[in-house]
Amino acid sequence: MTLTCPNCGNDRNFLVKTLQMHVVNVEGGRVEVSEESRPAVLEVLCDECESALNFEEFEDTLRKEVLLTIGAR
Repeated sequence: MTLTCPNCGNDRNFLVKTLQMHVVNVEGGRVEVSEESRPAVLEVLCDECESALNFEEFEDTLRKEVLLTIGAR
């Protein structure tokens, strides 16, 4: 499994932008999470040059490992 930024050659640090929804319950001055969705990957960027990488083009094993690591779908 390898991931390399085609722009700068970085192969270590990447920014994975996700979206996660929460339903909060406010009662008696307390705020509690009553529901939350699993995070979905919106974008992957190189942490060095901020170039966008196409997450859908990652090899299956790497894509699954990223999703598992961040608890996403």
